[in-house]
Amino acid sequence: MWMTFLSVLGGPVIKALIDAYSAKLKAGNVDAKIAADLAASEIAAQTAEANAVMRYRIAEIGHWYEPDKLMGYCVALYFAKLLVWDKVLGLGSTDALAGFAAITANLVVSFYFAKRGFENVARIIKR
Repeated sequence: MWMTFLSVLGGPVIKALIDAYSAKLKAGNVDAKIAADLAASEIAAQTAEANAVMRYRIAEIGHWYEPDKLMGYCVALYFAKLLVWDKVLGLGSTDALAGFAAITANLVVSFYFAKRGFENVARIIKR
């Protein structure tokens, strides 16, 4: 009688508890798997976006309409008008740049003259 009682109590109850616990573990693993899959897809999307930006920049190299070249053209036109038209030929007067425009023009000129020097220093440090 006791064996029948223990087999009835022990077998199905313990089996049900083990099944419930394994189901809980599987559910946790499924959640973790879903989270890992989402993280992996997010990383893949970021990598694809970075590659697309890099391909765009590589495709843009060497064209006259690069953003840094456009700014250089604008500043060069201003200084050409200032020096050639106003000072050399004496045919006009251009107001001096002030505020943000002066800072931006100075930064653009500095960029063009200092860029290669910084690249050389970085190349030396990199070795």
